[in-house]
Amino acid sequence: MDALHPRLLADDFAAAFRFYDAVLPELVGARLARGTAQGPYASWDVGAQGALALIARDAVTALTGGTPAAGDRGMLVSRVADVAAGYALCLRHGGQPVAEPAARPEWGPTMRTAHVRDPDGNLWELQSY
Repeated sequence: MDALHPRLLADDFAAAFRFYDAVLPELVGARLARGTAQGPYASWDVGAQGALALIARDAVTALTGGTPAAGDRGMLVSRVADVAAGYALCLRHGGQPVAEPAARPEWGPTMRTAHVRDPDGNLWELQSY
């Protein structure tokens, strides 16, 4: 289970992909798990754990229902047991809603996501699959 890992928002996806694909295997032992330099998404794992994900900045609009804040360079991503319950928990403790829980069948038949901002404004994706 991918408990928590970063997802970087790339303006030049192909260049960022080539960089991370070249350095992650040697630096941290991460291997490409999915995606290509054509994007808009790629991820690298160490063993069975997510280590880093990369997404084209313009693709985030479809995820969140709006463009990322000008200062967003990345987001946290967590796999959770129940996206709706996790979303509600975050809101009860001061999180700000970005995108309500929704099915993402284009990512997989059982994929669900929600997006919140923590009290400091950091973007966090909750996902289950």
